[in-house]
Amino acid sequence: MAAAVVLFDIDGTLIRRAGPHHREALEEAVRRTVGLTVTTEGIPVQGMLDGDIVAAMLARAGVTGPCVNRAMPRILRDAQRIYRRTAPRDLHASVCPGARALLRRLRRNGIPAGLVTGNLSAIAWRKMESAGLRQYLRFGAFAEMGHTRAFLGGLALAQARRRGWIGPNTRIWLVGDHPNDINAARANSVRSIAVQTGLSSRDELAGHSPDLLLDDLRSLDCRTLFA
Repeated sequence: MAAAVVLFDIDGTLIRRAGPHHREALEEAVRRTVGLTVTTEGIPVQGMLDGDIVAAMLARAGVTGPCVNRAMPRILRDAQRIYRRTAPRDLHASVCPGARALLRRLRRNGIPAGLVTGNLSAIAWRKMESAGLRQYLRFGAFAEMGHTRAFLGGLALAQARRRGWIGPNTRIWLVGDHPNDINAARANSVRSIAVQTGLSSRDELAGHSPDLLLDDLRSLDCRTLFA
């Protein structure tokens, strides 16, 4: 059993300004699958799951209901293939302040770290590889696994329990930059850390009452996670 388990969002939490490749992969996957030219412009993608972003683009193009359900699996598969082919090879400069140092400290202290993200799995892991963070992350829950971030949080916790990391005294944290991350932590009865490295303002994050609210991960004393 571990003293703590820490779950991380990706965009705005571990990395930021990673380029347009992710959005472009979703758009191109829609074009290839259903023959429609769509865009994420005007869709508030922050905090959304990739499947919801695709559904929003299709809805704006007039595609809804059963048509979306039929097309979605192929769109999500194609988006991952496209991103793997077009993604930046080096995202080291996109790592958020303090993220790499925190992940290193967690590994040195034997604290398992994982992902709870709205990214599709292949996109998420490719970003982590390109940013040089993959080695610190041991498991995760991703967009294709469920329809809400809270549900994905529960899946990640189930994985950690199956691996024997969670006991009665294990402190569990979910780290993110959006109110949806805070709400997902609360829905799973775990502690939340909100960081102001994404697009959400400090006031917006504070309004959802995270357990800790930080400017960035440099402000976090690792000992707080398992003391």
